[in-house]
Order: sequence, then structure tokens, then C-alpha cells
Amino acid sequence: MTIPTEPVGSIPRPLELIETVARLGTGTHPDLEPLYAAAIRDTIERFEETGSPVITDGEQRKYHNFWTYSVDGLPNTAPDGFSIPFAAGHVRRMPRLTAGPFKYRLHADQYLEAAQKYAKVPLKQAVISPSALSLLYPAEGIPDYSREQFLDDLLSEHVKEVRRCLALGAHAVQIDFTEARLAVKLDPTGELLTRFVELNNLGLQRFSKAERSRIGVHTCPGGDRDSTHSADVDYAELLPSLLQLNATHFYIALAGEADHVRVLKLIAQHLRPEQRIFVGVVAPIDPRIETPELVRDRILEAAKHIPVAQLGTTDDCGFSPFCDDTSTTRDVAFAKIRARVEGTKLAARALGVA
Repeated sequence: MTIPTEPVGSIPRPLELIETVARLGTGTHPDLEPLYAAAIRDTIERFEETGSPVITDGEQRKYHNFWTYSVDGLPNTAPDGFSIPFAAGHVRRMPRLTAGPFKYRLHADQYLEAAQKYAKVPLKQAVISPSALSLLYPAEGIPDYSREQFLDDLLSEHVKEVRRCLALGAHAVQIDFTEARLAVKLDPTGELLTRFVELNNLGLQRFSKAERSRIGVHTCPGGDRDSTHSADVDYAELLPSLLQLNATHFYIALAGEADHVRVLKLIAQHLRPEQRIFVGVVAPIDPRIETPELVRDRILEAAKHIPVAQLGTTDDCGFSPFCDDTSTTRDVAFAKIRARVEGTKLAARALGVA
């Protein structure tokens, strides 16, 4: 037995790629293809140099962001959809669905297939949650296309995407559920979060037990331009519901929390035997680079509350999950990842499971 460690996903894009996308005004221009290929190859090489046993492609081709990659450019959408305010004062906006039927424009297995050309170690693939994309549907409804029809189409697309990634040999598929904590902020009654959990569980129940053993869920308070959208929401309002999801792995932001022990006790209280908790041990929006020793100590602290057999480590969030975010450099991101990997090894030795 050892302590597994995995990244969440995003890595800051190279500046040349960011600047070229901004200049061309689109992420699909043919002139971008060699830049995407170079960014993916460099990301994978640098990821492997950190010693990380599981890597990603850094979401280099999710040219807008991790949230709307599957629907950007759909002809039946408008740009004035749901808005996500961040503590720094800026707002990110989703598309709004204008007509049915709903279909993804692309599926994440395309990213995985491209990354497999370069990777020598296992790859995981992040996908967006059905609950996040449910926010595409407008509150006023769509004529001749009910919300129920939309949600059925959405779940079909989500399940198709996850299955394609599993079939390609993804080490794991991570469902990004960053809107979970935001849901509590938007609706303190908890009803919105309950609906989100129920919707995501409808998707998860379509997978076999063997498939679910390779499916995880990520939650964090957001991370964009060194800011968050819901860090002020008490984890006590989220974690009991989150751990009702029928997934095997949970990637939970922790390093950026003020009271680690309180959060760990909450997790331990609601943890089920078949679940593994990957605790965040580095904070992507903190400019300070953690030392391996600090990471080790955070893991040893977690092991006091979570059985080592159910413990893993991760990053709190993706690094620069929105394509124009230059607040974190690639060098800093990989330095933090290296600290996570080395600190996890130190903790495993200290716990006698190396």
C-alpha cells in the first residue's frame, strides 16, 4: 500500500498561446494547431519530470475554460448566460441555451487521445459535471424544449463522454463539481445543492461498479486570477451532501482552508468505506511554493482523521483553469506539483506505507 497522488487538471498555458488566442479572437483558428500541440507536449514532459505517477494534458486545448469546453461555439447558444462572480471583482459568464436539442460540440476524449501520443505515464481526464452545464438552461424556459428534455439530453452526453474516456484507457475520470460550494452561496437553503447532487447521481448510477471505481469528483471554491467564488461558504454546508455522491474518489480542496482539522473531522464523519479522499495539499492561488516537508506534515495531519487506505493527495484546484489567466506561471505550477509528489513520498515513509 502507498498513498496515491494525482493532479486536478489545469496548467497555465504558455504566454504565446494565450496571446495568440487573444489576437485571433478564437480558440479554433488553424494557426493555433502547432501552438496547441507544442503546449500539450511540453506540459506532459514537464509533468512527467515532477515524478507525478498520474498526469493530465494540463487542459491546454480547453481554449476558454474547464467549464464550457464542450459547448463553446454551439449555434443554439447566446453569450449572456449564468454569471460567476469572483472575490477579486471580475465575473466569468456561461453561454445560455436558446433552443433544443442539446448536444455537446465536442467530448473530452478528444483531449485524452491527443495527450496519449506523448505521455509515458497514466493520464487522467477531467470532465465538467452535469450540474454545472444544467445552468445553461434559462430560468424562463425554452419553447418546445422542456427542462426535463434538456436534462435527459445532458445526462446522455455526460455519460457518453465519461465512457469514451474510460474506453480509451483513462487512469481516472474526474468530474469537476466546483459549483457545489457556489450553490450553497447562491441558495443558503441547500435546495440548489441538493438538486445538483441528485442530478450528478443520476449520471453516476448509469455506470457499473467497475466503471465507478475509476470515477471521481472534484470540489473547490474556484480558482481564477488568484481569487475564488465561494471560499466564504462553510464546508459544513457542503461536505455531507458531497459525500452522498456515488463516486469512488473525491478530490477536496484543503490546503487553502483556514482550519484543516475541522474540515478533516467533517470528512471523517461522513466518509463511506468504499470512498477515497484525495486531500488538497498545495494551494494553486497562493504564490508561495510549498516545501515537501510542509506537504508531508499536511498529509500526516490528514492521516489522523482519514484511514491511510482511504487517503490520497492532490492540488486544491487546477492551475489557471481559465485560458486567459496569467496570475500563475508554469514554473510555479510545476514546482508546487513537484512538492506535492515529494511530500507525499515523505509522508508515506513516515506512515510506513512507502
